[in-house]
Amino acid sequence: MRPFSYTRAPDAATAVTAGTVPGAAFLGGGTTLVDLMKLNVMAPTSLVDVSRLFTAAGGAATDAIQDTPQGLRIAAAARNSDVAAHPLVRQRYPVLSEALLSGASPQIRNMATVGGNLLQRTRCAYFRDAAEPACNKRAPNSGCAAMGGWSRMHAIIGASDRCIAAHPSDMNVALAVLDAGVYTRSPKGERSIPLADFHTEPGQHPEVESVLEPGELIVGVTLPVTPFAARSAYVKVRDRAAFAFALASAAAALALEGGQIRHARVAIGGASTKPWRCRDVENALAGHAPSRALFQQAAALAVKGARTTPDNAFKVALVQRTIVRALERALEAA
Repeated sequence: MRPFSYTRAPDAATAVTAGTVPGAAFLGGGTTLVDLMKLNVMAPTSLVDVSRLFTAAGGAATDAIQDTPQGLRIAAAARNSDVAAHPLVRQRYPVLSEALLSGASPQIRNMATVGGNLLQRTRCAYFRDAAEPACNKRAPNSGCAAMGGWSRMHAIIGASDRCIAAHPSDMNVALAVLDAGVYTRSPKGERSIPLADFHTEPGQHPEVESVLEPGELIVGVTLPVTPFAARSAYVKVRDRAAFAFALASAAAALALEGGQIRHARVAIGGASTKPWRCRDVENALAGHAPSRALFQQAAALAVKGARTTPDNAFKVALVQRTIVRALERALEAA
């Protein structure tokens, strides 16, 4: 780990100012950032500690989770375990609670924050190995070692010729089906970013992972009131029951009317380069009576155009089965 300076920000305004200094990084729970600093994959020159900021968009001190007429507002510094256990989250947005509880371990969930989870970085072994020179995400234009290497954990959806690293977050997949928004603060002011637009595909620039500008601070997340959020579920397939990242995951949410699906939301993780909304699947479900046959037919659209390697080709079938199971669980929900 390389030397760095440390500042604890007393408020969002101070944090934003400190975050604009070149080489600065915001520190939440540290479960990703500190880990990567120890590996010399990330080397910020200064850390701005925002872990104790519980601020709303206006900057006033408030509780970490607010109930508003528009929905829930969750502060970026809220701990994953607290969000997962919150009664309103469990009641109104069960997919989010399930996704958070499927991640990592209780100890890490007690430290990890919502803001940090939004910026969680890939678990690609080549990205995390500073001795590996070929990683376009870590060292632009250096190549992608995973292309011809071990790629069982890598993405089959959203990959490019420069990067096939999978996005690891569980929380973000759930937020994608909830039509969540991310609100931020920067020297330019405040803005709200739809979660679906927050993360970027690797394309020609895998090193760019979100639409955040330098020094822009995530203040929190909004969960709007929707007709489908309460009937939702998250399914994660992994090598072991705990402390393992997804080989494939799916979040699903349904609103029924007159025995038919009026609204559907489906997103996948573990097999995609970002939390991936499956809009073709959603369109195929809407207006039809729910059934396993319908779910299977719609799920096949999620992997249309998938790019596989010999190591991860099994994910084509796995993603479809995971989506079907998530839809069945959402249908069973109250």
